[in-house]
Amino acid sequence: MGKQIWRVAVAGGAAAVFTAVAAVPAGAVEGGVSFSRVQVNGGKPVVIGASEVRVPASFRMTTTRAWKHPSVFLYRPGADGRLMHAIETSDCIKVSASVCDFNETMIFDPSIWGMRNSEAGVWKVAAEVYFKGGGWDMDDKGLTVYVKRASRLTVNASPEPVAKGRAITVTGKVTRVNWETRKYASFGGGVARLQFKPAGAASYTTVKKVQANGSGDLRATVKASKTGTWRWVHYGNTTTGPSVSSGDSVVVK
Repeated sequence: MGKQIWRVAVAGGAAAVFTAVAAVPAGAVEGGVSFSRVQVNGGKPVVIGASEVRVPASFRMTTTRAWKHPSVFLYRPGADGRLMHAIETSDCIKVSASVCDFNETMIFDPSIWGMRNSEAGVWKVAAEVYFKGGGWDMDDKGLTVYVKRASRLTVNASPEPVAKGRAITVTGKVTRVNWETRKYASFGGGVARLQFKPAGAASYTTVKKVQANGSGDLRATVKASKTGTWRWVHYGNTTTGPSVSSGDSVVVK
């Protein structure tokens, strides 16, 4: 199976976006094409860190016209530009003489193309195709995709080992990527869950919910009852992706 590949041009260190649209109209621009079965990332949020992320998409296109460069893309109503740095689209997976299925990869990479932190949040999905000989068609598909800044969590539980019944202090820190600097920085104010998994157990249980301070620091004190592993879990929000720390094991004697 072949692939059509096209990318934005980059000049002078700044990313040039795809053809800007002030708004994507509900319905066809020119007509003659219908798009269906549109999916982006399986309906899950798109979480982007400081390096390349490849996001799967798929769609069905029905038309009797000669076409080129079909794709789905993310846009914001009333805003110029589209949130996509490059796309790879499969050749037509033929369903019938006038119907093709396509698999697409949306490529995002803050380390190469500029991304603004303000781009985190809600985006809409549209589909378009260009016709051989001129003209194009575009449809708003009525789908919502959340694009989020990746977060990270650390954990440290001490003392190690600890006598049964004594206090264990579990600390951690939440950080979130800054797309404009391509580095992770403190992310404060969110709520994280402190979880514990006893030695030999298969799953974690939430012990406490803790509010991060303004610097993203987490701290909780618990009583040592049994040997096991501690971790932090952060579920993120509409602009921030979730994260889970590694586990820190503490032996209780």
